[in-house]
Amino acid sequence: MRQILIAGAVALAFALFGTKGLIRILASRGYGQIIRDDGPSTHKTKHGTPTMGGVIFIVAAIVGYVVAHLVTGNGMTVSAILVIGLVIGLGCVGFLDDWLKVSRQNSSGLKGRYKLLAQAVLAGVFGYLGLQFADSNQLTPISSYLSGVRETTIFLGSALVIIFVIVMVMSASNGVNLTDGLDGLATGATIMTFLAFVLIGVWEFGQSCAIGVFVPTNCYQVRDPLDLAVLAAAFAGGCTGFLWWNTAPAKIIMGDTGSLALGAAIAGFATTLRVELLLIPLGGLFVIVTMSVVIQTLYFKISGGKRVFRMAPLHHHFELKGWAEITVVIRFWIIAGLSVAGGLGLFYAQWVVK
Repeated sequence: MRQILIAGAVALAFALFGTKGLIRILASRGYGQIIRDDGPSTHKTKHGTPTMGGVIFIVAAIVGYVVAHLVTGNGMTVSAILVIGLVIGLGCVGFLDDWLKVSRQNSSGLKGRYKLLAQAVLAGVFGYLGLQFADSNQLTPISSYLSGVRETTIFLGSALVIIFVIVMVMSASNGVNLTDGLDGLATGATIMTFLAFVLIGVWEFGQSCAIGVFVPTNCYQVRDPLDLAVLAAAFAGGCTGFLWWNTAPAKIIMGDTGSLALGAAIAGFATTLRVELLLIPLGGLFVIVTMSVVIQTLYFKISGGKRVFRMAPLHHHFELKGWAEITVVIRFWIIAGLSVAGGLGLFYAQWVVK
């Protein structure tokens, strides 16, 4: 538990004070956000806001995680290192996209097909490596069995697991990316999700088959649940420090650097903690926002140009209806909080009624 507190506190402090310095560096070099012409007119004021801010909470989370282990003397685990690697990988893809936008001074960035291909490759590598590195209990970071609220008895096999992981990572990273359209919206929602993973990791550790005398069906066979909780706390702390500067009016924007990385982290935790399908309620807001884009696109094509929403993603629809940006953000945070609470409820209910 001490590691969790240290990781969260160090990451929070690093991001809180480090973001201010990053803002100065980015602003002095003119690395500002490029606003799309087809977006809400109220967003024109955001043009030039320093972008690529996701770098700071990625670094903050890693620093918090490492410091927590240095202080306590505990070793780092393969599961957490794999999640960090996935986050860095997708963060680099997002950074390249942001850099191209800034350097070219337009909103096109990296071509969509290349971005998706990079996401798929990195997720595939993560999935493959996660099936390696068995510990003394023959547990690998990622299970070969389907996980819902917990691991099930449905065997998938290596190939299907890797495909499933690719779908999860791409869905989560693009879901967070779509949600990152208003100041603080995606940051606040991901903090709640990371805190949920902290609780899940701690609970799985306390009820682990490896440390107690349990009936196999009444305990969790997860390789490194406590260390994953430490890393989740570090991400929660890093995002909280960043949120101080990212709330409306934002002094810095996370960019694709941050949104792709956060989505990767969420998918990584869901996979390694073996609660894969629980990602749907825990990331409920991201699912809703993503579905609004899917519905809008499909209906536009089927109806020959008609729209369900005034604009997609969904938060822009409410902006065009006259809601103030801060109102949309807070109400969407409420939705995110309720979704996370529902996910944790399902997780605990499974334990109670088993």
